[in-house]
Amino acid sequence: MKKIIAGLFISLDGVVEAPDQWHFPYFNAQMGVAVTDSMVGADTMLIGRKTYDSFAGAWPDRETAGGEDAEFAKVLGDVRKIVVSNQRLEFTWRNSEQLQGDLIEAVTALKNEPGDGFISIPGSVSIIRSLLSAGLLDELRLLVHPIAVRRGMRLFDEGEAPIPLKLISSETFDTGVLNLIYAPAESAEQATYDDAKAHLPDAE
Repeated sequence: MKKIIAGLFISLDGVVEAPDQWHFPYFNAQMGVAVTDSMVGADTMLIGRKTYDSFAGAWPDRETAGGEDAEFAKVLGDVRKIVVSNQRLEFTWRNSEQLQGDLIEAVTALKNEPGDGFISIPGSVSIIRSLLSAGLLDELRLLVHPIAVRRGMRLFDEGEAPIPLKLISSETFDTGVLNLIYAPAESAEQATYDDAKAHLPDAE
C-alpha cells in the first residue's frame, strides 16, 4: 500500500493561505531539502485546482528555461498529477488528469495501486483536511515559520471529532523554522487535572 505524504508551509498561528506572501524570507538550503524530500520519489501528486494552476503557471517555463531549478521542474513535470476539482478542467502540463468520482474512494484506490513510489500532496489544504478526517494520510509534514500572519485560512477548521497525531520527527532550521513530521495516532486516553498534577514537581 502506498503512503500519502502531505506538506505545508504554515505560520506560528496556523495560517496556510498565501505562503508566497510571508514565507520566502525563511527559505534556505535546509528548507529546500525538506521540500524536495517530500516530493522527489513520489509517483503521483494529488493537488487542488488552485495549487495546480499555480504550479502549471510556473514550473513548465522553469524546466524550459534550464536554470538551476530545471531538474526539479522536470521531476514535477514527469510525475503523474491528479487534480481535484468540481469543474471540468483542461490541461496543458504533461501527465495531468482530473480525479474522477468521490475523493475518498478514489484516493483509497490510489493507495492500493502497485508501485514503490508514494503519493505527494503539496499544499491543497481542503484535500489534506478531508484525508486526515478519513484516516488516509500517512504523514503530515509542517514547516512552521516563526511568524504570526494573523489573517487567512488556518490548517484546521471547525469540526466535530479531534484528530490525534504523533510527532515522528522534528528539526530546527537556522532561520527558526521548525520541520515537524506527524503521523496518525490512536485516540488520546481520557485524563483529568488530578491525573496531570501527579507529574508536577513537588512544591517546596
